[in-house]
Amino acid sequence: MLTEDALKETERRYQHGPLGPYLRIMAVYGGAVAALSGLAALTGRRPPDRVGLMDMLVMGVSTHKLSRLIAKDPVTSPLRAPFTRFQGVSGPAELKEEPRNAMGELLACPFCLAQWTATGYAAGLVFAPRLTRLFGATMTAVAISDWLQLAYAKLMKEAS
Repeated sequence: MLTEDALKETERRYQHGPLGPYLRIMAVYGGAVAALSGLAALTGRRPPDRVGLMDMLVMGVSTHKLSRLIAKDPVTSPLRAPFTRFQGVSGPAELKEEPRNAMGELLACPFCLAQWTATGYAAGLVFAPRLTRLFGATMTAVAISDWLQLAYAKLMKEAS
């Protein structure tokens, strides 16, 4: 366990801010995983024996889409606003925001959110697999649509 002095020294070397808030976020994540595991055990739910290729592909694409939707979409900006500062537009239908704190870094970073969304998807496969697969298929369809929209816009730009 880190002592307070060791934590302060580590923070000084990192120079990007206090590490305490990151430890709290990690503790929340670990606690959530432990709680989900305990709930699964109490209710007799078991994880799948294996995750098939199609489930993995849908899980990956839907994790990508949901993470970007939470971290970058203008519609979800009210969730991020208390923890970030608006900086402008970063791409088609995406905002650039500067984190104000550790929670802002989590909420404005699709890479950071991916672990949380994938964990939620995995929990969904244990507790509500049919609904989770429907949600995953929906987010995958939205992601494919996004990529097609971008490809279409690029083709139209090149054709003009």
